[in-house]
Amino acid sequence: MLSTALRSMRTRWVTFTGSFVALTLGVGLTAMTGQALASTFDAPERAPERFAAAPVVVAPSNTLRVATPVGERTAPLTDPRPVPEALAAGLARLGRTAEDRTFPVEAAGREAVGHPWSIAAATPYRVVSGRAPAAPGEVVVTGGAGLRTGDRIRVGTPGGAGTRTVVGTVADAGFESAVFFTDAEAARIRPAVDAVAVHADPAAVRALTRTVPGMSVLTADERRRADPGPDRDREALTAVNALLGTAAGITGFVSVFVVASTFSFAVAQRRREFGLLRTAGATPGQIRRAVVAEALVVGALASAAGCLLGEAAAPRLAARLAAQGLAPAWFTIGDAAWPLHTAFWTGLGVALAGVAVASHRAGRVRPAEALRDASVDESSMPLSRLLGGSAVLLTGLGLLGWALLTDPGDLLKRKTYLLQPLWIIVGVALLAPLFSRPLTRLLAWLPARLPGATGLLARQNASAGVRRTAAVAAPVLITVALAASLLGTVATINEGKASETAAVLSGADFRAGGDGPLDPRFMQRVRHIPGVVTSASRSTGVTVLEDGTALVSSEARAAEPAGLAATGRLPLVSGRLADLDDDSIVVNEEWETRTVGRRVGVWLGDGRRVSLRIAAVMRVGTGGNGVYVTPANAAGAAVDRVDVRLRAGADRSAVRALLEEAGRDTGTPVLTGEAWVAAHHPSAGGHTRAGLLLVLGIALLYSGISLANTMVMATSDRVRDFAVLRLTGATKAQVLRLVAVEALLVVAVGAVLGAAVAGLDLLGVRAALALLSVDSPVAVPWIPVGAVVAACAVLAVVSAVLPALAAMRTRPVESAGTRE
Repeated sequence: MLSTALRSMRTRWVTFTGSFVALTLGVGLTAMTGQALASTFDAPERAPERFAAAPVVVAPSNTLRVATPVGERTAPLTDPRPVPEALAAGLARLGRTAEDRTFPVEAAGREAVGHPWSIAAATPYRVVSGRAPAAPGEVVVTGGAGLRTGDRIRVGTPGGAGTRTVVGTVADAGFESAVFFTDAEAARIRPAVDAVAVHADPAAVRALTRTVPGMSVLTADERRRADPGPDRDREALTAVNALLGTAAGITGFVSVFVVASTFSFAVAQRRREFGLLRTAGATPGQIRRAVVAEALVVGALASAAGCLLGEAAAPRLAARLAAQGLAPAWFTIGDAAWPLHTAFWTGLGVALAGVAVASHRAGRVRPAEALRDASVDESSMPLSRLLGGSAVLLTGLGLLGWALLTDPGDLLKRKTYLLQPLWIIVGVALLAPLFSRPLTRLLAWLPARLPGATGLLARQNASAGVRRTAAVAAPVLITVALAASLLGTVATINEGKASETAAVLSGADFRAGGDGPLDPRFMQRVRHIPGVVTSASRSTGVTVLEDGTALVSSEARAAEPAGLAATGRLPLVSGRLADLDDDSIVVNEEWETRTVGRRVGVWLGDGRRVSLRIAAVMRVGTGGNGVYVTPANAAGAAVDRVDVRLRAGADRSAVRALLEEAGRDTGTPVLTGEAWVAAHHPSAGGHTRAGLLLVLGIALLYSGISLANTMVMATSDRVRDFAVLRLTGATKAQVLRLVAVEALLVVAVGAVLGAAVAGLDLLGVRAALALLSVDSPVAVPWIPVGAVVAACAVLAVVSAVLPALAAMRTRPVESAGTRE
């Protein structure tokens, strides 16, 4: 049986080469993403950076720890408490100390962080040139900033902006761009102490600190907990893990489906061969065993080649992730072997599964029926495929409908909208032969009526070869559906967020603020502008324990109720904003406790546990409606935004001029309400967009290659068709034109099916937004989808015309007499 399989493979090498290429690429992509995914499970242990030369560091704990019946649960704190002055003074009596104050700085147009000079020795920073700052107008900068001693630069801080002189530079530490001030000026800019480096006995430091809640004593490797972003490695790997997990899932789906479709089509191409074998006396079992043996050989060789390809490509993927900022710079591929084993056996299993149904069907056909069925596909679909496709499609539609009825917000979550379309795509692709013939006739109705026979022949060929049309249309369907669904869903959700944000901000005529604390001088000047109502707010957070076991953190904004009511339009579903006070909170419908008047226990941004009364409840919307508290419940959070509303009769031009003047003097951006929404349009961030494009790129690249591969297989199998056309008087150019038109027609069939799937998915997202009371149009990514369809068309035409051109090198009489 093996020798028969090998001879058959040698004879029909084009068909088996197509199957080999498809499976090799599928296994290669699976192995590549699997190896990268396996490398995200462990982060390297980093040594202390900011306080590497400090034996002991006393710093606020930035983690909330809560004991629950199922163990301790943790959550990050948005506003850790500063080191109390009394504790800092007590530590100074134990030994030499240096107080650290960290605040955002804009130096010469670059983002940096500010520190007092005395803490520089704790890293330690080494002076490269110049001297330490000695006066309020002097600073020392890190060498990586590109500044030199003697430069005069503009420096913006939370305490104001002004021109300062660079009196020294220090070696770049690699983890931050720092600007050092005198200790006195740093204390004026930020009075709170963020950490204290202590040169004293750790036991004495612990004894003194034990009486102060919320403080941590860090020694040895624990000092890295006081570094900027101490969990950045773990968080980065978690993000990469989620990205690669999604990529592996979608890539696996695409590769499994395409490989199975390719193998099934390869078997369907050989129906005449099977008919001849049956006529010669072969039993159905012998045909099935021969086909399975061929699949076993091709599957084993292709899976092995795919593993080698994936192993070679994985380091390139890791380097690409690091270069795009999607992974840390140190991210590399480890030595885990299980992804290769998984990819190999998965590929072999897919190869065998891909031929199982087709070989079983081929073995059941009687000799006469097989010979009669060799040239034209039968109109009926196998019952198993019809039932399977219908079940998958109905499952996808049922899940979509169930989500709309029970939890519309779930459809807006990334894991859901990335995976939801796959069910519908698989269902429609399985039923593609059912749709192909009527859709082909519909799309070719006009071309078939144009002068000449090209349109008519293209329609008849595509309609007669249903299996061929469906096999070629499947990669196009997947490509168009994935691109339109994922990009369109993200764009539609972003439009919904922008619409929701604009509605909330509709009460403010102007808004000031950037990414950090506002200059106090700006706020002071704004309060004295006549004819306006202002609302200064702070970004903070609250955490609640749900079901007694899970800590759930929510973004929160702290503002005075009167100003918030005057400048904001919160989407309340119950309660009144006027009832918000220092003893209450405004929550959204996602909260477990959301009854107006009830009290809920929460942890504030600084870790304090308080019980607050629910004053009002907002709708969930797109997830951007967080929580509102008063400034009394946001200790440690600085004002980062000011909303301004004009009073009746106020001169808009005069107010705007005064606001912009104050903004220029203090380095504070001021925008109109509409401009602020446009500038801060909620959209996928750079990393999120790059990650989505990576996932799509892998899937679309594979689908495109599979499209070209399947088209080559289909075209190479039509040598006799081309010869017959040549013998009836068609020229080479006419045959090639027919092949090109037929390829475009098949691509159009796949594009229409893919667009239908994407349209159904986008309508589901739009319905979810409507159920959440968010007004948003469906955003169709016309340009990317058009580019995808155009690329598919070019690939299909080239992959069809080149094999056809090669096939017509043989004389028509010789080709017409060729037998399979």
